[in-house]
Order: sequence, then structure tokens, then C-alpha cells
Amino acid sequence: MSSSALPPAGSISEAIAAGRPESLGPTRTPSFEKRLAKRYRAERNFRLLGASAVVFSVAVLVFLLGSMAMNGIGGFQRAELSVTIDFPESGVTGDAISLTAPSAIQTLEMQGLPEVVSFYAEEELGAEAAAQLSADAWRDVAAALTDDPTLITRTRNFQLPASSGLAAGLAGEGSPEMQALAARLAKQGRLASNWDWGFLARSDATSPQAVGIWGALKGSILTMLVTLVLAFPIGVLSALYLEEYAPKNRWTDLIEVSINNLAAVPSIIFGLLGLAIFLALFPNLRSAPLIGGMTLALMTMPVIVISGRNAIKAVPPSIRDGALAIGASPVQVVFHHVLPLALPGIMTGTIIGMARALGETAPLLLIGMRAFVATPPDGFTSPATVLPMQIFLWSDEIDRGFVERTSAAIIVLLLFLLAMNGLAIYLRNKFEKRW
Repeated sequence: MSSSALPPAGSISEAIAAGRPESLGPTRTPSFEKRLAKRYRAERNFRLLGASAVVFSVAVLVFLLGSMAMNGIGGFQRAELSVTIDFPESGVTGDAISLTAPSAIQTLEMQGLPEVVSFYAEEELGAEAAAQLSADAWRDVAAALTDDPTLITRTRNFQLPASSGLAAGLAGEGSPEMQALAARLAKQGRLASNWDWGFLARSDATSPQAVGIWGALKGSILTMLVTLVLAFPIGVLSALYLEEYAPKNRWTDLIEVSINNLAAVPSIIFGLLGLAIFLALFPNLRSAPLIGGMTLALMTMPVIVISGRNAIKAVPPSIRDGALAIGASPVQVVFHHVLPLALPGIMTGTIIGMARALGETAPLLLIGMRAFVATPPDGFTSPATVLPMQIFLWSDEIDRGFVERTSAAIIVLLLFLLAMNGLAIYLRNKFEKRW
């Protein structure tokens, strides 16, 4: 409202003193009401846009998780044929010592266990259905014998994996003949889609009925351990030095700019660096978790340094001054006061960096971690693959059965990520201090 619309200052005080506030004149003109309504409308629109953005984000997340869950549930199941084996009459022999020896499976194979399984399958299911038994189904029988050697003296019913074609027929896909065979076996109670706990215990294979995720999961765990052990201490110590000890000159400014640029470098560049340096130094460790972890540590370190510097900078100067005033040395001030208070912020940056490293595939492609690994890695120097790479390889398979296995592997990756982040958040909250 313009100054001409207001009464003089003297008349205002006189009107108030005389108890005549109505003589003050109008304070809410039409133009003022119009501007006020416009501000309220803008505020409502902004709140509506914010709520819409949140609803859209939640809807996309629910759609993503829902589609993964719908496809992934089938990935945790497999088509299995019911076969009963009479071990006393099969001719397969063994005792508790031989069946629990490291070479027990090879011994059972030499005794003809694959042929025994095929014989009983054909006897119960017929030649056509027995031919659809997975070629490695006998290994499930062998594993059961090594787990419980007393089975060699009994008769037991096994749920053995069917072939990929019969599994597709059970799902309503594939050739009409295979669908008819699957329908007949399912009606007889000989074929069913059962929960496959072995998916979490097996490694990669050529058939979707025999694949498992444990090899890739163990490779991811080992790789993340190497990444954390290398990136976290080096990143935190670098942040402490740059923020607390390094002189402020053009060299530290150059280092700071370089670290910020490294945090934005595409991940495949770090893969090239790992290929040029680490594999040149250790040529026999191609596709090993040690090399993968060292490569991902290079990518994660700048993120930890930047978040660490920001967390250290956020500690009030009064904390340092108070510690120095009571006689603490500069090193004690840093490690007894500043670092514990900055640790929650450092953990936040570490969570972000490790989550990014867990989902990377490009750097690991260049160091050879896309190999077919049929056995879980024995240690940090054994050949291995990781969950994102396993998902990438399965998604490129022609067999339709790998689609559900890929979705199941994505669910395992998300659960592993949630578990890793949950542990980090717990540690962050545990060390968080308030002042």
C-alpha cells in the first residue's frame, strides 16, 4: 500500500488515544488482497507439485519393486520331477567314511550313479519323461548321500530338476508337445514347480534349472571387503590431513580440484586404470576379488574424501579450542574429538560410495570379472564374478528360463544392498554424538 493511503503519524496516535481505531482508514486495499491471494495460490501450487513429485517417485518405486517381485518369485522356483530310488537294490555302495570323503561325488559317479538315476526315472516316468530329466540331476542325489550316508541303505523319493524345455512347458510356453507332456506329468503328481533353496547355494551353470547365486554373492562380499578395507582408511586419513594439517596454498587447491574431478570421472576410466596398473603388476589375478576391490576402491575413495572433509569442517571450532585449552595435543584433538564427531558424516559418504561400487559393472568388465565361474571363490585371489555382472550375463542368455533367474538375482542384490546399508546406518547412528 502506498504512503499516500495512510493517515499522518500524528493523527494515528491521536486516534488511538481517543479510542477511535475506525478513523485509521483501510489497511487491506483491493490490490493488497489480490497480491495476498496470489501468494496463497502460489503456495498451494508449490505444495501440490511437491506432493505430486513424491507420489510419482513412490509409484515408480512400487512399480519397479512389484515387477521385480512378480518375476523374481518364479526365479526362486524350479520345475522338479519326482523320482524314487531304492539304494539297496541299485548296486551303489558306500559307508560313512567313503561317502563323506572329499572325492565322494567322483566315487559315486564311477559306481554308475548317473545311470542308476536315469534307470529309476525311466521306470517310474517313462522313457519320454525320463529324457527330460536334467543331465546333472544325479548330482542332487549324490549331494544328499554325502549329507546323510545312511540313505545308502534306504529307499527315498527325490525331487530332481527337469530340463529347461519341460520347465517351459509347465509354465505354458514352448512346444505344444512339451506343454502336453508337462500337463500330463503335473496331473499325475510327478511334476511340480517347487521352491528352490539351492538357488542360494549353487553357482553359475549352463541351464537355468541348475544355476545359483551363491558364487556371485560370495564374490561381491569379498570384493566389497577389499574395497572397504582400502578406501575407508585412506579416504578418512586423506580428509583429515587436507582439512586439519595441509597448508592452504595453490597445491592443496589443486589437490582439492583433482579430488572433486575424480569423483565425477566415469567408472569405466577406473577400469582402464585397474587394467593398466593392477593387472600389469598381478597378471595371474585376473577376475580375482582382490583386483576388483582395488579397482573399485579407486572409484570410491574420492567420494569418501569429499564427504569426510565436509563432515570434519562441520565440527564447531569451539570443540577444537576447548580440547586445546585443557591441554590436549593437536593429534589428540583430531582423533579424540574431531574424528568421533565427524564419523557419522563420514559414514554417510561411505554408504553412498559403497552402494555405487556394489552396482558397478563397467570397471569389472575390463579386469575380466565376466568369466563363467562354476564354483564359488575360495579366497580373495580366486576367480570370481559379482552380482551385477552375473545379472548382466544372465540377461543376455537366450533361454527364457534365465529371465526369472535374472529377476531373482536382482532381488538378492537389492537385499544385499539393504543389508550393507542397514549395517552402515546402524554404525553411523551408534557413533553419532550431539553437542
